[in-house]
Amino acid sequence: MWEEDGKVSPSPSTTSTMRPLWLLAALLALGQALPFEQKGFWDFALDDGLLMMNDEEASGAESTSGVPDLDALTPTFSSMCPFGCHCHLRVVQCSDLGLKTVPKEVSPDTTLLDLQNNDISELRKDDFKGLQHLYALVLVNNKITKIHEKAFSPLRKLQKLYISKNHLVEIPPNLPSSLVELRIHDNRIRKVPKGVFSGLRNMNCIEMGGNPLENSGFEPGAFDGLKLNYLRISEAKLTGIPKDLPETLNELHLDHNKIQAIELEDLLRYSKLYRLGLGHNQIRMIENGSLSFLPTLRELHLDNNKLSRVPAGLPDLKLLQSSQHFQPLDSRQPLQPHSTQYSPTAPHQASTFNPPPSRGPGLNFLLLMQERSL
Repeated sequence: MWEEDGKVSPSPSTTSTMRPLWLLAALLALGQALPFEQKGFWDFALDDGLLMMNDEEASGAESTSGVPDLDALTPTFSSMCPFGCHCHLRVVQCSDLGLKTVPKEVSPDTTLLDLQNNDISELRKDDFKGLQHLYALVLVNNKITKIHEKAFSPLRKLQKLYISKNHLVEIPPNLPSSLVELRIHDNRIRKVPKGVFSGLRNMNCIEMGGNPLENSGFEPGAFDGLKLNYLRISEAKLTGIPKDLPETLNELHLDHNKIQAIELEDLLRYSKLYRLGLGHNQIRMIENGSLSFLPTLRELHLDNNKLSRVPAGLPDLKLLQSSQHFQPLDSRQPLQPHSTQYSPTAPHQASTFNPPPSRGPGLNFLLLMQERSL
């Protein structure tokens, strides 16, 4: 290490030692479509470089080059690093510093900016000015209540925006058209207006659970134009499956709501669903035939509801597995053919059904875990 003008830079030996480690670690994924887990600086840093190219190709977002950007994999030691932050490669980490505003002096070639766990309350018009190469922006666990309508305008290549655990009462306006993934759970959002996602043709993942959203909060056409693969609206105040969600959905998670019934038309348009999460609701009734509209369904979670029967319409349902905890589907107990009776006998008992492989594609497992009061 050496110092000049109060700044510390890595020695050449340190750089040569770390470079192979960074290149190997770049094989790990930053933002798979999974429930949000707060990440630290190194989790985001490890995603720089090649993964940006992979996400651009997978999402259909425009790539800036037909070959990997070798410059993005090469350590850069810019003199521009905000006071107190850690800067390495093209990653700037300014988390856990008690910041009240977005720091200045962020290098224009920054691709990952980590500002989580601070006290930022507002995003102003020029906070991200000049950051045209920014790929991921992490603002989790701040105190943001206000976002200027042009705050994100400079971020023409932004693909991942993590702005969960703030004090937002509305979805930010004018999100970048390049955006692929939006994590905005655990805010105070009560309304999803029509047009708020307009122009987001690359978006494939939205996590918006933990907001006080009711069914009436979704304006007709709120999701028009989106081609989402993944949507989570768990831990909200839904009493039914929201209408007019994107038909392209592969995963829909509505766990921990107040849904009471699944009616015939609720799932009619979601023929591409692979996973459906409805656990921890108040479901007493699933109308016959409502699940028959889901030919590609492989996972159905109905744990901790008020069902007394296995829902009808599941493909060739013949096998049952019961255990205190969910187990892999390789030790199964046969049921009588087409039996639909379900009777939990112990706390946390899980019943998992699997169709025989000889009948072709079908449900891989159905989780019906019910927790008894003691």
